Amino acid sequence: MPLFDFPLEKLKAYEGINPRPADFDAYWERALEEMRAQDPQVECRPASAIALDGLACYNLFFTGVGGARVHAKYLKPLNVSEPHPAVLKFHGYSGNSGDWHDSLAYALAGYSVLAMDCRGQGGLSEDAGGVRGNTHAGHIIRGLDDPDPHNLLFRNIFLDTAQLARIAMQLPEVDPKRVGVLGGSQGGALTLACASLEPKIRLAASTYPFLSDYLRVWEMDLAKDAYSEITNYFRLFDPRHERKTEVFTKLGYIDIQHLAPRIKAEVLMFTGLMDTICPPSSQFAAFNKITSPKNTIIFPDFRHEHLPGANDTVFNFMMKLKKMP
Repeated sequence: MPLFDFPLEKLKAYEGINPRPADFDAYWERALEEMRAQDPQVECRPASAIALDGLACYNLFFTGVGGARVHAKYLKPLNVSEPHPAVLKFHGYSGNSGDWHDSLAYALAGYSVLAMDCRGQGGLSEDAGGVRGNTHAGHIIRGLDDPDPHNLLFRNIFLDTAQLARIAMQLPEVDPKRVGVLGGSQGGALTLACASLEPKIRLAASTYPFLSDYLRVWEMDLAKDAYSEITNYFRLFDPRHERKTEVFTKLGYIDIQHLAPRIKAEVLMFTGLMDTICPPSSQFAAFNKITSPKNTIIFPDFRHEHLPGANDTVFNFMMKLKKMP
């Protein structure tokens, strides 16, 4: 089998190389305090989306940290007992929450579904701005030149996922003890971030997660495609790499591998061993730090692409919520 990254046995032991800031835990505790103090001002607007008896659709909006209004598509099954399970869905980088139809299988199974638009990307969520320094391109480097690391944009996006989970758990129709999260690529990263910041999440299905072990990606010369803004940042703002350690340490605040030990949910991860967008070692850097029950499903010949049968496996995994106490 061809390889461009570590062999599988080494992947299973790899611990990542991107620096972890010394005040990482305090940083996220302050962030969570800010999120909890934020009045979400939840608003649900009926949407004429899916013409199906027994289903209600809403555009749900809430106020995230920094005052941005964040949007999620909300599908609510009507002909099931309450409270019932819920699933939160997160999308890929620069995308959006997708079509209503994309969430229909879970709703037909009797689950409430909330699919979030990441702020400033392809959906209806706002990017409230207000950051100092470079905004040339990309959300990974948004806020990197701001003296306050709390202005990193992905810090706020991570918090949006946890805030959406709290909102879902407070809905009268949802059982707060039976909530799962899922997504691929950026959505896979947000799945792990959400499960780390909201410990009541029970199941997390992450497909080839993004936003992990930035230094490893850069050293593999794979800071291109989804990670290209890291290379562009150095070329434009630090061409001699005089601030390399500072830059990667600051990125460590929004590196999911450092959040992973907080996860209490059962985790299912999918990895293609030929993935040159989110290389396997960067994914395992996060997976190997998870201490809760976990499993990884390997696709040896696949890249950052559709993984045959993965969506069906995720669906069946999420059906476990129905039987949970």
